[in-house]
Amino acid sequence: MSPTAAPETPDPALPDFLTAHKLARAGETAQWTPLTGGVSSDLWRVDLPGRSLCVKRALARLRVAADWEAPVSRNAYEWAWMRFASLHRQDSVPELLAHDPEAGLFAMAYLPAERYPMWKSQLLAGEVEVATAAAVGEVLGALHAASAGDTALAAEFATDTNFHALRIEPYLLATAAAHPGLADILQSLADRTAGTRLALVHGDVSPKNILVGPSGPVLLDAECAWYGDPAFDLAFCVNHLLLKSLVVPGRRSELLRSAHALAEQYLRQVDWEPRSALETRTASLLPALLLARVDGKSPVEYLTDDRHRLFVRTVASALLRAPAATVVGVLDAWVTALEGPTRTRTRTGTGAGTGIEAESGTETQAETRPETDSGRTA
Repeated sequence: MSPTAAPETPDPALPDFLTAHKLARAGETAQWTPLTGGVSSDLWRVDLPGRSLCVKRALARLRVAADWEAPVSRNAYEWAWMRFASLHRQDSVPELLAHDPEAGLFAMAYLPAERYPMWKSQLLAGEVEVATAAAVGEVLGALHAASAGDTALAAEFATDTNFHALRIEPYLLATAAAHPGLADILQSLADRTAGTRLALVHGDVSPKNILVGPSGPVLLDAECAWYGDPAFDLAFCVNHLLLKSLVVPGRRSELLRSAHALAEQYLRQVDWEPRSALETRTASLLPALLLARVDGKSPVEYLTDDRHRLFVRTVASALLRAPAATVVGVLDAWVTALEGPTRTRTRTGTGAGTGIEAESGTETQAETRPETDSGRTA
């Protein structure tokens, strides 16, 4: 089901919220415009005389086809995550204006699309800048590094229940139910992720939640914030770049280089644990998230071709059964599968082999390789 917008006429509590926090004067004209695209919250642009802002309110039931409910208390954790990020990378989040934890809503600065385009919109339009991906990786790694080992943050963001409802269950466990043959592997990944607590995780580092601002990436929608495994954020974002490489005409190479640059810049920030340990967790989690965006509770809307979905299932399943040791290993496996039975491979970097190369000339390869713009298999 496609995401819908917030109600056009907000309930009276919302204008009262603005007045109570001195964001609007009593009786002042305010135009509330619902913003579309989100599945977990209502979001409005509020135009007041001479100024604009955004108001966000969490939903108890998410706007997806599957039955998916989550605590509205996550709104308070999103506010707290943005407050943390603003202390360390001020330009990486919108200016925070006011928060009402009881009502589950907050206000923040409105960032106009002409100055802050959504990264997802750019990517799907074929505007792929590798430098943008590298900047995302750098910011994400810096925020994780700033939070690693912080016992106060660990206590503040002990949001295991929220993270289970928003990420572990709908992504990993729902996908396990859809793939009984992979259920043990996916359950093990879910258990490992849930039990790893090393840094403050955003939980939804997706191109739809990243604006490309004049001073660098701006991160939004931290409803899933949790003190846990930072590998989840890295895998979650790289996952989207791989999926978009199937559907963006003519920019596959740039998208794959973007995935590599994001991971590389991120890993340069890792100083709280051995980089190899974090990368191994990321590489094993990445195919699970690939599969989840096809068969979990929140499938990506742009994979409309059955061949693309079958391709993702084939590659992800193979990588779950024979995990790569590095992110580059996953990227190489993805490229190998795209190229099919040929042995000439365009690698994204150096990495361990994965054993995903299929036998030459089999019917399965021909069926699962997505086509290029010219109609030939890639």
